[in-house]
This record gives sequence, C-alpha cells and structure tokens, in this order.
Amino acid sequence: MKVEFAPLSLPLQRRLQTASVVQWVFSFLGLAQCCIAAFITLFFTRFWLVSVLYAAWWFIDREKPSKGGRKINALRKSIIWRYMRDYFPVTLVKTAELDPRRNYLMGFHPHGVLAAGAFINFCTEASGFSTLFPGITPHLMMLSLWFRIPFLRDYLMSGGLVSSSKESASYVLQKPEGGNMLAIIVGGAQEALDARPGSYTLLLKNRKGFVRLAIEHGTPLVPIFSFGENDLFNQVRNPKGSWLRQLQHRLQQIMGISLPLFHARGVFQYSFGLIPYRRPICTVVGKPIPVQRKHRPSEEEVDQVHQKYLNELSKLFEEHKAKYNIPEDKHLEFI
Repeated sequence: MKVEFAPLSLPLQRRLQTASVVQWVFSFLGLAQCCIAAFITLFFTRFWLVSVLYAAWWFIDREKPSKGGRKINALRKSIIWRYMRDYFPVTLVKTAELDPRRNYLMGFHPHGVLAAGAFINFCTEASGFSTLFPGITPHLMMLSLWFRIPFLRDYLMSGGLVSSSKESASYVLQKPEGGNMLAIIVGGAQEALDARPGSYTLLLKNRKGFVRLAIEHGTPLVPIFSFGENDLFNQVRNPKGSWLRQLQHRLQQIMGISLPLFHARGVFQYSFGLIPYRRPICTVVGKPIPVQRKHRPSEEEVDQVHQKYLNELSKLFEEHKAKYNIPEDKHLEFI
C-alpha cells in the first residue's frame, strides 16, 4: 500500500525556512558557547565519563581539521539545508567545466557578514554542488579557532570545513588523484567589516598568499563572486578611522575574528533583528586560470598571477552584474 503525504502548506514552508536560518545564524553565534558549557558541565555530573572519553578522542583526532576534515554526506544532504536555500533563495551557477582529475583553488568573494553563500554552496548539497561539478569534493577553509571547541569541531568538519592553515591547504591540494576543491574566502574576517548592501569593495589588493599557494602546487585558480552576499544585513556605520572601526580592528587582532555590528529582521517581524533579509544570493563560479607550478615563485611571478586573477574576477563581475540588477556604473573596488 502506497502512502502519499500532502505537500507542506506555504506558511509552514516559510516557518521551516526561517527556522533553518535561525539555526544557522545562532550555530555560529551561540553554539560555540553551548558546546564549551556542555563539555565542562558534564565533568560535574554522573555523565563525566562522556567528557573524559571525548577529551581522549579530541586529542587523538586533533590533526583531522588540517588533514582534510571528515565529511558526513548524510548531514550535507539534510532537508534543513534545502529550506535554508529556499529562504533567500541561494543559487549556484557554473560557467565552465572542472576536470575531476585536477585539484582547484577557488577564491570566494565577498565575505559578507556570515558567508551564507559559501556555507550553503560548499558545505551542503542544497544547491546541487555534486551535480554541477561531478567528481569534485569541496572543502571550505575556516578559522582554526573554531576547531578548538569541543563537539563544534566535529559538526563543522561534517560539512567539509577544514582549518585555515597552509598545512591544511597543502594537504587538500597535493592529493595526486585530483578531484579536490579548496575554497578560500580571501577577504576574511576583516572584509566583513565592509559588508553592507550595495558595497562591492574587496580586500584583495595585497592578499597574495592564496596565489603563491596555487603556484607552489600548480593548482588552477578559480574566481567566484557571490552576488547578493552583502545584501543580507545592514551594518552600523564604521568608516575607516572611526572609533568603532579602530575598536573592531583591535578586537580582531586579539581574538582572530571580526565583530561587525549587524542587524536585519526578526523572526516574527521585519523591522529589526539578527535574522538575514530574504534576498537572493547567486554564487557564480568562474573559469579556471591555469597556473604553472614552481616550488619557490618570485614576488614578480606571484604579482603577475595575482593581477591576472584580479582581471578575471573583474571580468566575471562585469559579465554577470546586469542579471542581478547591479547598476552599470558599479564596479569592483580592490583595497
């Protein structure tokens, strides 16, 4: 006997979409504290052995975030990520084929406030990454700080996140069988401080470490621009030189993460809150840029490839901006 279920009503779908986004936002804002608190609290209960065993496992497994991580496909394919995709919605666009026999280094731009497009496209299967790029395994780099938190580290690795270190990047890119993609949000936490609607400023002019890494491994560079990434939140005005920007920069130097003062909508109202606006994100993956392998590239060689990357990224933006209602007079600005 076949049982058929009625489709979810539109209001219920919207509630589930909002709930999935709430989970995502607070998984990075509050889940870390909850994991630490749970780990410590268990020591003072009859379940203390759980924390002891996990601590032992944590020590044995401590190098895993820099050794390719540990993806769990069942979690990557969870239905909750599809609800999250549909909330904005998020779309992944391919402009060129990627050879599964090669490894690739992708630069993701812009960071936005919480890198929603990077997470949905590369840490879940909601936008169909494996269908668009068969044979390619995505890895997204994240600050090593987050992998020092018990329980949270395993959750992050399950989606394909890996530690943001040179050792971690080299491990992914040097695999001889190919089929690996390493995505780096090049602007990083500092770029998040400039993330606001209508902003197309990228912290990229002097960021060349990822280019040097690509040359050392002979790995093609792939530019990515995520249209709409900066439109999800408003941010308190913090121009360079202001006391707020100086404080944020100082805290970033101390903590390793930036603290943008952002706001958008609430769960049940649309005037104020920490939930992102429902604005579309379209992540466009550009064409691979061939890179000649050299163990110790000179500064001049790195500069040449870096400039070529800037040109290709600008070209990608200009070719697609009209599709996403970006004014003709708007162009990328590299700082």
